[in-house]
Amino acid sequence: MTRRGFLDAFRDNLSTLGWTDGSNIAVLDRWAEDRTDQLPAIVKELIDSGVTVLVTAGTPATLAAKRATMTIPIVMVGVDDPVSLGVVESLGQPGGNATGLSLTSSEVITERLGLLRELVPGLHRLAVIVRDDPGLDQKLQDIRSDAQRKGIEALMLEATTAKALDLAFARLRADRCQAIYVASGPLGPVKRARIIALTAASRLPAIYSFRIFPIEGGLMSFAADYGDLFRRAAGFVDRILKGANPAAMPMESPRKFNLTLNLKTAEALGLTIPQTILAAADEVIE
Repeated sequence: MTRRGFLDAFRDNLSTLGWTDGSNIAVLDRWAEDRTDQLPAIVKELIDSGVTVLVTAGTPATLAAKRATMTIPIVMVGVDDPVSLGVVESLGQPGGNATGLSLTSSEVITERLGLLRELVPGLHRLAVIVRDDPGLDQKLQDIRSDAQRKGIEALMLEATTAKALDLAFARLRADRCQAIYVASGPLGPVKRARIIALTAASRLPAIYSFRIFPIEGGLMSFAADYGDLFRRAAGFVDRILKGANPAAMPMESPRKFNLTLNLKTAEALGLTIPQTILAAADEVIE
């Protein structure tokens, strides 16, 4: 689903709840794309315009909003571990002006590792590619713990620059990793393209945390359904506009997930995708 699709899902559910854009509510959408440095200015513009609620997509936008206001309600969508980030006090009792939908879900990690194990039945050495994201430590601990339970050694490789990314792939090849888990994203288009190209050159199967990767040539993703997250965000906005206090509105986790497969990439890697994975796929790119 595209950015426009996310907004349509959000607006559609707002309408279902009695809020029609252009009638009894105005939805102002601003996107920084990959220019996260523009987020503070965007947030200031929206606050100066007199918005009642800020809806933020992803961690950088949420942090920019949280730094800018302690009073205007913030509904976040798709933020990893908001407690570690300091955005909320707890998932059950956020305690401030922010609430919404997190990506925190150990079940997602379990599912991704399970899919890789199906692709590589003898998997025992896994490369995990990450960047220095806020709240990263808990995610890495969850991946490491789940991998250990499955008898998989996880090699953590932090790649914040193009050079670091090249070195990470050189190391995973030298250490004879059998598969790759790209735990960060969606990143920018240049970094995405580089990761996809390096993964293809490594001749290893990879799973990604965002659908955009297999759309652009990666092998497979298992990710939260962002259309559903944005639909549910409208419910948070509805309750806040009707007087609910974000401080007492529990955070919620994803309920719907999508498995996306790129069969062209599988063929290029010489992989045969198991029928169990094909049957479970929500989207297959041929």
